[in-house]
Amino acid sequence: MTGTGEQVQGDGQAVRSTHERGIAVLTLDSPHNRNALSKGLVSGLYAGLERAADDPDVRAVLLTHTGNTFCAGADLREGGGSPGDLAELLRTIVELPKPVVARVEGHVRAGGTGLLGACDISVAGPGSSFAFTEARIGVAPAVISMPLLPRLDARAASRYYLTGERFGAVEAARIGLVTLAAEDGDDVDDVLAPVLDGLRRGSPQGLAESKKLVTAEVLRVFDRDTDNLAALSARLFASEEAREGMTAFLERREPSWVP
Repeated sequence: MTGTGEQVQGDGQAVRSTHERGIAVLTLDSPHNRNALSKGLVSGLYAGLERAADDPDVRAVLLTHTGNTFCAGADLREGGGSPGDLAELLRTIVELPKPVVARVEGHVRAGGTGLLGACDISVAGPGSSFAFTEARIGVAPAVISMPLLPRLDARAASRYYLTGERFGAVEAARIGLVTLAAEDGDDVDDVLAPVLDGLRRGSPQGLAESKKLVTAEVLRVFDRDTDNLAALSARLFASEEAREGMTAFLERREPSWVP
């Protein structure tokens, strides 16, 4: 996509912000750590979302990325980050008065899937892959369950939460993780174009009130579960198993519990 823009930065991490005919495009641009949810990247996202919310010329927000990974989840070099901060970011996306669309042409792991769950619409390219890898490092997809479980096929969630298996864009669309999957040979932007065109034709009031209708149940889950799931996530990340799991991941080896 093209358009004029600027860098929205935090702590050395960058989110590029551009404007394309009523669409605020926020590009996750930290390929060195696979667009992990570092403090810098999260602060850049907040800045971009706030600017888009306040801009009367913006009808919707598009989240996209550089590199081969949309988002790898928590930045394990920062210890996994704060579960409360992640919950607040996801809720901010859900509550934003403008639709948020994700454009994925790469890998999505763990907390990155939470970003997709918080978005209103998402389109994935044929080379995309997805996995809930938390159980493999000794934790659980606790906080991200709030936007995800109301939207995912329950049996598929059981399988992929527990096994950590990778799956592709077509399966992600089947189970409700993404809205649309580009088929082999299709261009993801061609699939995305009618979605963005439809959003450009919506009135600010019409879009905001329609979004409230489709996010009401997700927000009720946040109201009910945020404190308990943030506490669970913090306890798990502080455990001996998680320390072993994160160390093994960073050292590119199997954790001690793998037979």
